Amino acid sequence: MSQYLLIAGGLIFSILGLLHVAYTICDISRPKYFAPQDPALIDQMASTGLRFARGRTNMWDAWLGFNISHGLGAVIFGLVCIGAGVFGRTVALPKAALLIPVLVGIIYLLLALRFWFRVPAVGVGVATFCLFMGWLFY
Repeated sequence: MSQYLLIAGGLIFSILGLLHVAYTICDISRPKYFAPQDPALIDQMASTGLRFARGRTNMWDAWLGFNISHGLGAVIFGLVCIGAGVFGRTVALPKAALLIPVLVGIIYLLLALRFWFRVPAVGVGVATFCLFMGWLFY
């Protein structure tokens, strides 16, 4: 049972991450998903350099890059959880090791509740619950 819960939790994270990447890539040419409601702000972001980068990029490009890398991170995390579910018993993972994905899920959940919107918060909450129950039944 635990392997299916780990796979389910990982699958949710991977799907959310893939959607995040796909929506952000769409925003490169036609901003509508992770774009501000005021289109003038996109122009301001595109014309404002990122101080840390010393003029090598602008805020809009940095915003798109951050969102793509964030989505890819969720995909990789999900794949690790799926791998733990598929191979966890074969390689005899210690039960304590499976607390790491649960803790990462809790961090994602806290971020979702504080900074994001409802869909990712619910998805991350369900995924983290699956990871926790997978750990519990391991």
